[in-house]
Amino acid sequence: MTPSNLQLKVIKTALFLLCLMPAVLLWRGLETDTLGANPLETLTRATGEWTLRFLLITLAVTPLRRFTGWHWLIRLRRTLGLFAFAYGAAHLLTYVWLDQFFDWQAIARDILKRPFITVGFAALVLMVPLALTSSNAAIRRLGGRRWQSLHRAIYPITLLGCVHFWWLVKKDITEPLLYTLVAVALIGLRGWWREQERRKQRAGGYLPQPGQGGKVIKIFAK
Repeated sequence: MTPSNLQLKVIKTALFLLCLMPAVLLWRGLETDTLGANPLETLTRATGEWTLRFLLITLAVTPLRRFTGWHWLIRLRRTLGLFAFAYGAAHLLTYVWLDQFFDWQAIARDILKRPFITVGFAALVLMVPLALTSSNAAIRRLGGRRWQSLHRAIYPITLLGCVHFWWLVKKDITEPLLYTLVAVALIGLRGWWREQERRKQRAGGYLPQPGQGGKVIKIFAK
């Protein structure tokens, strides 16, 4: 199944609106005071969880494409990746603005002394260059191999996000455990596929030489 250009535009628009919906609901909750007894905690937790969810959904695009044969799915990955970054930025802004009121000294102490904040901050910092190089122009400018190597940072970013969530909840680890298992499965599947390709290349008497890259794995771009 390959959608036409018009159908793909409709799908992309629908995906954009769907990705925006959690933010709209959170904003609506703030306006109507329906985020519970501690709206700040609800907002911080929700933006963090949606960041991790979008990272996992972004990672799931390639397996879904391979299993279904719907190669056009790859063209949705930029939107998903950028929304992961947007919710991550909102998560940080909630902490910096609404929790710490831009007290940079207190924020710096938190980053250094509280491990779950350190890990979460590191994950978001690693996401910045991926978001900044999400365009096709960035791929051309960096070159396929360098761009591909850079965007493989999504793997440690996702794992750091899982660790951040795990250390945050402390007691009931059901949710972070589930996210971690999904992340490990998605990353492990990619490793298994690469190993299978290497074995096929060895069996065929061919090994890629330095400088001979394969296909670009577009994580945050078309």
